[in-house]
Amino acid sequence: MEHSKNDKIVFWGCFIALITTSMAFIMRADLINSGIWANEFGLDKVQSGVLFGAGIWPFAISIILFSLIIDRVGYKFAMLFSFGCYTVFGALALIAYGLVDGASPENLEAARSSAWNYLYWGSVVLGLGNGTVEAFINPVVATLFKDEKSKWLNILHAGWPAGLVFGGILFIVLGSAIEADWRVLIAFMFAPALVYLVMLLKAKFPVNERVAAGSSYKEMLGELGVVGALVAFTLIFFQLGQVIPNWPGWLTWVLIIVSVGGFGAYCRKLGDPLLICLVIIMMPLAITELGTDGAISGLMAGPLQEMGWSPTLVLIYTSAIMMVLRFNAGPVIQKMTPLGLLMACSAVAIIGLYLLSFAHGLIFIFAAATIYGVAKSYFWPTMLGTVAEQTPKGGALTLNAIAGIGMLCVGIIGSPIIGYFQESSANKAISEEMPEVHDAIVEEKDFELGGYSIAKYTAVSQLGVSALPEEQSAQATVIQEKANQSSLAKITIFPAFMLLSYIALFLYFKSKGGYKPKVLGSAKPDPNEETAF
Repeated sequence: MEHSKNDKIVFWGCFIALITTSMAFIMRADLINSGIWANEFGLDKVQSGVLFGAGIWPFAISIILFSLIIDRVGYKFAMLFSFGCYTVFGALALIAYGLVDGASPENLEAARSSAWNYLYWGSVVLGLGNGTVEAFINPVVATLFKDEKSKWLNILHAGWPAGLVFGGILFIVLGSAIEADWRVLIAFMFAPALVYLVMLLKAKFPVNERVAAGSSYKEMLGELGVVGALVAFTLIFFQLGQVIPNWPGWLTWVLIIVSVGGFGAYCRKLGDPLLICLVIIMMPLAITELGTDGAISGLMAGPLQEMGWSPTLVLIYTSAIMMVLRFNAGPVIQKMTPLGLLMACSAVAIIGLYLLSFAHGLIFIFAAATIYGVAKSYFWPTMLGTVAEQTPKGGALTLNAIAGIGMLCVGIIGSPIIGYFQESSANKAISEEMPEVHDAIVEEKDFELGGYSIAKYTAVSQLGVSALPEEQSAQATVIQEKANQSSLAKITIFPAFMLLSYIALFLYFKSKGGYKPKVLGSAKPDPNEETAF
């Protein structure tokens, strides 16, 4: 199908918007993780962690919530809102810089305290902007390429690793300049933001596929249904309960009941059964793709640092793999179908994670990471494509809700579970290899999910390890590192569940004559009704 010049401008504008999102994410992360902001603003590890999280949770929440209204406010409004968020973040970051820069020694602590507030709320606004980008680009591209959604959503989402590559290279190349004045990164972030603003400002956005077909707003909500809404709102309010100080536990449950009850009273449907299955699968998928990145990057960074290379090369390497594969996803999807590709990637991810659990040496580690990187490259966009192809009546809501659910699940469920796997592996290894010190360096802790304690677990105390004689402390540290690596084998439970689920879906579609995207009938839309329900 031949697409107009306007359609091409819209697509590449969306692509560059995603690059902006990715660059904003990685540049802020670099400023936090490298210690540049910590040194300038006097941040401790806890404050740095809170600041990093402030740019993540609004991302996921805004994807879901904006999807409920995006057909009313319009894609262009969402685009302008996202650009406004980048502008506000840049302004607040510069204000924070100005408060600390040149502050007298006696006023420095007060200046840093004020600057922290600007950085925190700037990060929250940035997260909202990043989520809004995802909220409009996914349904726009799914509508533009409604006959090849999985292919073009893969190409679109090559923009995410592309931004990581560009951002990582900039951080390495401009290292000394950034240390001297980190505001240079803010300027580079605005370059792609201005490009997509100019490209999309006068472009004509398509009428959403479901709107054009005459499918109602109520039908859209019905595709997600009460079950989908229960998952989404539960994760949203549990996340807010974790990040907002003094949030009472009862308020979480009241908001869940009211939100889901109101949603159900209006749409009166449990949700599309296939979509519910895909929502369930999206949770381990997100944990497999996003939750393990930190552990794998740390594993690969070790050998690089020993050779005197920047650990940021790990990010550039894995992101480059993902970018190339997503750009060339079309022929693979055409040959294997989306479900076939997701099945294959799940199997390969199991192999990659298992090899990484005992890989040693630069070549072996990078080979195993490459296998895993190839597998995870297709997960996210192909899953979005499957949702878009099978629940077109869900419009922007189902497409973006599943993405938001995945992201929230990583923080609320995935990261604690992966941490539990690491601690249990370390505890077992210490008890077997250093039984004489085991009881002295472990402590019992609460295992929490969503802010609620659900079990007890035994963790190795870093203070206890540090208090050991130097030789024993070094031995315990090495054992911990090996145990953390070996715990990657336990994470294979997530892609294994995905593999079984995709096989079941594949067999289901085979019984129906094979995987075929659903196509909505076309009603002649009013060209001025982009925002109509």
